[in-house]
Amino acid sequence: MRGFLASSIASSIGVACAAALALPLPPPAAAATATARHAPGGARTAQVVAGSQLPGSTQSLPLAPIATLAPLTRNRALTSVSAPEMGLTREDVAHFSMVGVIWDDPATELHGRVQVRTRATGNGAWSRWQNLQTHNDDGADPGSAERTSGRVRGSTAPLWVGDSDGVEVRVRAEGDRRTGQSTRAVPAASALPSGLRLELVDPGGETSTRGAALAVPYSGPTDTAQTAALKTQNTESEASLAASAANADLVPLGATVIPALSRTATVRELLALRGSKLTAKQRAKPYIGPRPRIITRRGWGADEKLREKGFVYTKKVKAAFVHHTATGNGYRCSQAASVIRGIYRYHVRSMGWRDIGYNFLVDKCGNIYEGRAGGAAKAVRGAHTLGFNNNSMGIAVLGGFGSHKPPAAVLKAIARLTAWKLGLYGANPRGKTYLKSGGGNLYRKGKNVRLNVISGHRDGYATDCPGGQLYRKLGTARSTAARYQGR
Repeated sequence: MRGFLASSIASSIGVACAAALALPLPPPAAAATATARHAPGGARTAQVVAGSQLPGSTQSLPLAPIATLAPLTRNRALTSVSAPEMGLTREDVAHFSMVGVIWDDPATELHGRVQVRTRATGNGAWSRWQNLQTHNDDGADPGSAERTSGRVRGSTAPLWVGDSDGVEVRVRAEGDRRTGQSTRAVPAASALPSGLRLELVDPGGETSTRGAALAVPYSGPTDTAQTAALKTQNTESEASLAASAANADLVPLGATVIPALSRTATVRELLALRGSKLTAKQRAKPYIGPRPRIITRRGWGADEKLREKGFVYTKKVKAAFVHHTATGNGYRCSQAASVIRGIYRYHVRSMGWRDIGYNFLVDKCGNIYEGRAGGAAKAVRGAHTLGFNNNSMGIAVLGGFGSHKPPAAVLKAIARLTAWKLGLYGANPRGKTYLKSGGGNLYRKGKNVRLNVISGHRDGYATDCPGGQLYRKLGTARSTAARYQGR
């Protein structure tokens, strides 16, 4: 696997733009009341986060043997079986909206069941018990710098619970462990992983709104009007500047949204971005879908101080892996930015990754969000499909789709995004490709594996992700993406 650690400013931005990076970046856009108007295909536009942001926080609480606790109530389903159990009951925690459980060793599986219930801040009502997905199948490839950093921990998937100020959690070992399509037997008294901790994540939120984002017509990295506008703005961190600059070949610095383009304009952009890497045939008849609207990291309120500096790239994007986040379907699309901020904080602060794992995220209304920093059009290496992060991208749909059917807007968003991003690298959404495994539970390290160009997470790793209901619809996404490319 060859990834290239770039400087915090992508080289393709150009010398003139690099000079502009020394200038202050504009503040976030005013809470663009992205009026919830209907977009094509029934999707509703997402609200773009703006104004100064509460930074968010993570409360990390160690679990204790359940026999030592005095829980609010006893849940017979959790305590009637003789097995190792850990838990926690707290009614005095600061506000949080997302929960998860972590442990010391990322190579250790949690063979058991994790359930939580939370107390709503507004009315003080306790929720029903909810299951956390205990096997978090995303992650950096074995042997990669991100995986071997010494900071990575084992974890459940996080769960979005809404604004809460009380929590109760129970972790119980069980004898059977289901992974993907198979069930593996483990000892009934299997020990729980060491270092179990409950993570309570507050994603932060708006505290005020300020002036609009940079509203200067963009004609390229050397635009003098853009440079002049930058001089009048407040200084932001180098990390914020770098994340924004990584998209400077698409939009102005400080943009909260990468706007949609027509197919004609997208073809012009393709030739400008990658013309030298295209064959004469590809230049004469490029297959690429119109660029979709993408909310940038700045648009969803990413705290760039959380992630590691710099970006890691691979050579190309040959395939897209579709995921679901297993964070629950109970969010409103106006809350999607908060959910993503929660996932980002959980991936970095709780799980120990360098940045959010997915390259892109999609909410249930079909809004598309930039994920891992480094540039929406670039081949950024993610941590989404353990063993196959090289030369691929990961698209995660917010929610779970084991029993829930994905909305039509989600499938359209996946098709539009893949038609554009795969088209930048000459990949056919209906085709097959080979990726070399970095090691996992399906394919040994070094094996060349033939995969669909648009695959589900389960195609590269033994897991239920992206859920049976979404997985069954990937054929529709492939054919629609190919049609958008003009094939």
